[in-house]
Amino acid sequence: MAGSVTITNARIFDGHAAELTEADIRIEDGRIAAIGRGLAEDGQVINAEGRVVTPGFIDNHFHAYGISLNMMQMEASRTSYVALLGARRLRRALVRGFTTVRDVAGGDIGLSRAIAEGLIEAPHYYYTGPALSQTGGHGDPRDAHLDMCCCGSHGTEVVDGVDALRVAVRERLRTGAHAIKIMASGGVVSLTDPIRIPQYSPEEISVVVEEARRRGSYVAAHAYSPESIVHAVTNGVRSIEHGNLLDRETAQLMAEREAVLVPTLVTYLAMSERGRDMGMAEVALRKNAEVLEAGKNAIELATAAGVLVGFGSDLMGELEVEQLRGLQAQHEVQGTLELLRSLTSRNAQILGVDHVGSIRPGANGDLVILADDPFTNPSALWLESERRVVVQSGIVVT
Repeated sequence: MAGSVTITNARIFDGHAAELTEADIRIEDGRIAAIGRGLAEDGQVINAEGRVVTPGFIDNHFHAYGISLNMMQMEASRTSYVALLGARRLRRALVRGFTTVRDVAGGDIGLSRAIAEGLIEAPHYYYTGPALSQTGGHGDPRDAHLDMCCCGSHGTEVVDGVDALRVAVRERLRTGAHAIKIMASGGVVSLTDPIRIPQYSPEEISVVVEEARRRGSYVAAHAYSPESIVHAVTNGVRSIEHGNLLDRETAQLMAEREAVLVPTLVTYLAMSERGRDMGMAEVALRKNAEVLEAGKNAIELATAAGVLVGFGSDLMGELEVEQLRGLQAQHEVQGTLELLRSLTSRNAQILGVDHVGSIRPGANGDLVILADDPFTNPSALWLESERRVVVQSGIVVT
């Protein structure tokens, strides 16, 4: 759906420049038509009263189907139930100001079609479909003593071998996947894999990359350790998710290969505080502690090496309420300007699209009118307020 609205008296962060521009913004039929003074004010008008207006936020590591911290519970739940919860998770993200999300490990063409047809209110939606995991990898939800199928494959699917992976990638791309997600190292909530050890063979990763590139797409990889990041990047992976244990040499390799980093600081913070009460296994809590503090250092190392750094949340189950707190966590490393760039134009660059993440004529009419100036009061970015207004494609969400 697309609408028309004029935002007057705005102080504009355009997604790039450090300097704010004072102007009005006219959105027509969902796109920014003009930026300047004295614009036509027919239709809906919002007086921003000198407040700061930013592009709509982008979350590049979101999980619509991430309904639980328990992977088996998530994968074994009925698809209808998971989809209904996913729709609610998407709507709540939009209200917080995330007008675009990239779902890396989940989503499907049915959910995307429901959004496109206006059946549910949601951010602009880019999905990978279920992430690909080797047997015993991060996407394998089974405890070691259990012998059972991996069930619904809402978020992940266990696929081994070059030929099987080739088919799996082709099927995802056939059904509209924006990118392909693989599990390239152990993870926090998976029960049987050490967090540092690389996953998938070079031949397996290479065939996934080959198939994705042929379709003009790319591969994103869950990876924490230098060993797993090197393993992924040297075999063609473009987007490193998490990357908490990154070191200086690996950051330099990422820069040389033009790989990007999508950090997800808030999920480890939230799990450290609430995970035990939510039933996280002891092994998962121990692994979470290992990566919790390292994530901030990874952003500093990546930035120093010239790696493009985005933003992601990666919040599962009830932890989704912490999404805006992720801005606070990353702000502690980047400060206001760099965080805003990561949230908007840099995340758009990672997505490979140019119509979101910036305020300019022709761009999508996605805006967040903040309650205050984040350059003097950074908490305006992460504290919800009645004065915050979210606009998506020219339609006022809140």
